[in-house]
Amino acid sequence: MRKVILILSDALRYDVAVANMGFLGHLVESKLASLYKIVGELPSMSRPMYETVHTGVPSSVHGIVANSIVRRSKMPNVFQSSKDAGKVTAAAAYYWVSELYNSAPYNRIDDKETDNDSLSIQHGRFYTEDEYPDVELFASAAHLIRKYSPDYLLLHPMGMDYHGETFGSDSKEYRNHAIRQDMWLAPLIQEWMERDYTILVTGDHGINKDGAHGGTTSEQRDVPLFCIQPNVKGRGDTGQIISQLQVAPTILKLLDVPIPDTMKQKPLFLD
Repeated sequence: MRKVILILSDALRYDVAVANMGFLGHLVESKLASLYKIVGELPSMSRPMYETVHTGVPSSVHGIVANSIVRRSKMPNVFQSSKDAGKVTAAAAYYWVSELYNSAPYNRIDDKETDNDSLSIQHGRFYTEDEYPDVELFASAAHLIRKYSPDYLLLHPMGMDYHGETFGSDSKEYRNHAIRQDMWLAPLIQEWMERDYTILVTGDHGINKDGAHGGTTSEQRDVPLFCIQPNVKGRGDTGQIISQLQVAPTILKLLDVPIPDTMKQKPLFLD
């Protein structure tokens, strides 16, 4: 049984992550981590892909086909499955995650900070503004880990999406923010590895030079998956292309939680 942190960096493109996230690149180069490429599901939009990442099914199955659909998830998902298995769950994330797995519509006051064992996300720290500083969100996640030692934690920063949509992906602002995320995460990843967490770093979708996403091009779909396991040798850059639908069953396998029949893709074999 292991504990898992999923860092879901909104709009983190594969090529930009590989070129600019130096600490993660060091872990891959030193074979302390494994790197895969994910060709993301469609549409390459945020709320549909939050649900896809956590249910392991495409948008046509889970029904969250657009950002405008505001309701709780109706599918077996990582949060609910983990809670049902007696695990402790947590998230530091955009409020759409609260709407998917705790309650909808989101209440800015009542739902911002939650500590409730009856919820799918038992310990939640949520934000509503796209420009909310990633460094502050990372501190919230680190606090949740130190205080509650959750079995599964989602860390979902919006900085890459905000800078990409504001300046476009072919901009110093977007590229430099990838460097900053890597810099802020590096000491936290070290701490979390010492706490025996397996850490997965990925994106929900990419973004193009016009600052748009939702379409079918590689710029809008291709995201990385960095897998970091404490005391386990990584495979470096695997060169493998995997399915986004494998993320959810992989998390549940790591947590030793039964994988629902709805998750058809096989989990990654990381050891």
